Amino acid sequence: MRTSFGQDIAGVAAGLGNDQIHIWRLRYDKAQRREPLLALLGVYLGMPAAAVRLVEGEHGRPELADPAQAWLRFNWSHSGDGALVALARGTAPGVDIERLRPRARAMQIAERFFHPMETAALAALDAGERERAFLCLWTGKEAVLKAMGCGIAFGLDRLQLAVAPAAPRVLALQGDDPLQWQLHAVQAGTGYVASVAWRGPERAVVYGTLADSP
Repeated sequence: MRTSFGQDIAGVAAGLGNDQIHIWRLRYDKAQRREPLLALLGVYLGMPAAAVRLVEGEHGRPELADPAQAWLRFNWSHSGDGALVALARGTAPGVDIERLRPRARAMQIAERFFHPMETAALAALDAGERERAFLCLWTGKEAVLKAMGCGIAFGLDRLQLAVAPAAPRVLALQGDDPLQWQLHAVQAGTGYVASVAWRGPERAVVYGTLADSP
């Protein structure tokens, strides 16, 4: 599905069901701050972007200020000039995007912060595979923690994920049942790696692209 802002978005938004996760890809411009996010939320809420009010959650996650709008849950992430917005009914999605680029300290970060089994799996990959696999792990962990409403202070080693090329999956999560979690790679465009996560049954992931996306 590909659409332009202001044309088909309202129809897509109206079709958001309890069995879906909507993910929109858009261009990120630091100067615009949250304006594109507010505009998109306004379409889903049926109100002008200027009327949408956000508050910061306990760990900095933006949430809708009006309790009457609590049916709509969302999360967004940006890296470079790319951004993703995930929206859902009845569950809090977590989404994370990272630009694909060489990271000289990837293994050092993994050894310090990741689960030992993940670090061992990364070390077994060749350099070309390891770069993307590291970002798949990183974005997956961020997505799960954001869906939980936690920051990375929760501890990246307290959840264990399957390592690419295996399919994304939560293998262990301290204090919770990993089988209750869904984790998927996201179509984020060339040069990006991204993940989306939520707690609950499997849902259909519906993609959209806003005008001028990278």
